[in-house]
Amino acid sequence: MKTNIKTFILSIALVAFLACKADNKKNDQAFNSVKKTEHKPDKQYIKVALLLDTSNSMDGLIDQAKAQLWDIVNELSYAKCGTHKPDLQIALYEYGNDRLNSREGYIRQVLSFSTDLDEISKELFSLTTNGGEEYCGQVIQTSLNQLSWGKNPDDLKLIFIAGNEPFTQGKINYKDASSNANEKDVTINTIFCGNYNQGISSNWKDGAQLTNGDYMAINQNKTTVHIASPYDDEILILNQKLNKTYVIYGTRGREKLAMQAEQDINASSYSKANAVKRTVSKSSHLYKNKSWDLVDAVEQEEVAIEDLKDTSLPEALKGKTKKEIETYVSQKSKERETIKRKIQELNKKRKSYVMEQKKEGAKNGLENAMVKAIKEQAQRKKYSWK
Repeated sequence: MKTNIKTFILSIALVAFLACKADNKKNDQAFNSVKKTEHKPDKQYIKVALLLDTSNSMDGLIDQAKAQLWDIVNELSYAKCGTHKPDLQIALYEYGNDRLNSREGYIRQVLSFSTDLDEISKELFSLTTNGGEEYCGQVIQTSLNQLSWGKNPDDLKLIFIAGNEPFTQGKINYKDASSNANEKDVTINTIFCGNYNQGISSNWKDGAQLTNGDYMAINQNKTTVHIASPYDDEILILNQKLNKTYVIYGTRGREKLAMQAEQDINASSYSKANAVKRTVSKSSHLYKNKSWDLVDAVEQEEVAIEDLKDTSLPEALKGKTKKEIETYVSQKSKERETIKRKIQELNKKRKSYVMEQKKEGAKNGLENAMVKAIKEQAQRKKYSWK
């Protein structure tokens, strides 16, 4: 089965507009009684669990997911809930692959909720397909049980499940899973690869409607088209400069820096334009690396420079005083912000160019219809999409 994961982007955005509330202050009392990280009124999360069928027919789906991850991230980076920009967490499950444990319903949690976009990309590229049983109700319930969805009413909690077998298969009834999703304020969106009416008759539409989610039937043979622009080369040069602003620290610093470079290569394996999209994602507020990058770690108060041991620092900073390290990190931070700003400015021009090219070429009718609906509903709900 093949599908157009671009629809993920539009559907996530649609639900985001409808679910997020502009006035967060009314929830202050509720937030005060729970964990600070989950319920701060000025901190929202868009939590997305992707449940991807990795049975034999799913090579196209996985390929599309790899090719369009950065489209998804870029769309979500523009979202605003009131005056705030939500952070993004993505979890990944595979199901329907007979290499997986049959006792667990041929289901595997590939990645729990993570803000590490490089890790998400790495895991997507690690997926392979094989035959198996496809239990939609069970994989939904598994994701509801295993993931930390939290209780913040301003968080947007979404499941996207893609497949082409009947939604009713397996020992767990999808209706029971949907009931549990409603209790957790999680919206289930279903993507059926095949005929629209066939998806309805096999209960994919019902699986979405039970939580007020969106049902989509997708052209299985739709391929990803990456449109090149005159600004791509300059953006990719800026990406090289951006990478040089990362200052590794800790035991995994060198490994994570290598992973960053590897995911740059993975993105470019689809096209130069796709590598540009990843660069744009890296220039957004959603790309954070406080676990291994000293610039992000200091800015997000993950570490204090005085607590760092010399052995955890890169060669350029070994033996330096606290003041010297602070100066070095501050300089890299300023360089990074300047580079990010230039990337964002060029991306505005790139987006305008790409939109013009789309007007001249073939259009995806469903995509255009959904974009129009999203903007109209956003205006009614007083949301913004900067």
